[in-house]
Amino acid sequence: MSQAYVDVARGFVHAHSQANWDRVGELLAPDSIYEEFGTGRRTKGAEITELLKGWKRAMPDTEGTVTNAIDGGDTVVLEVTWTGTLTGPWATPTGDVEPTGKYQTTRGCMVLMFEGERISRVRQYFDTMDLMQQLGLLPAPAAA
Repeated sequence: MSQAYVDVARGFVHAHSQANWDRVGELLAPDSIYEEFGTGRRTKGAEITELLKGWKRAMPDTEGTVTNAIDGGDTVVLEVTWTGTLTGPWATPTGDVEPTGKYQTTRGCMVLMFEGERISRVRQYFDTMDLMQQLGLLPAPAAA
């Protein structure tokens, strides 16, 4: 079953990239939990799809590319490179951020846990500071 879990995990990233919200919902267990360690957001159930839609509204060209997948039985770890251009309002925990028109490439890690054939928990890790600097929302670090 574990290779099937890797395929489902990859499918979750692909469904988000393609804005296939019905597929996202099919892959998630009804009581699934989603945690974003880059922003501190945590949500569950159908609210997960709404949170992902917010990312897609902010960066309609968002695409996740899985660069590595680690099969851990009922847990799959994905290394994902997310790209996209901030052309829409970005809903953040502290309020909406206006579009900057800047393109970003952010590497991250997703840990997906399974119960049965569906995803029960998603933990996504990424460097928020780097993302915000690329989007022009924070100054870039000074050169050494």
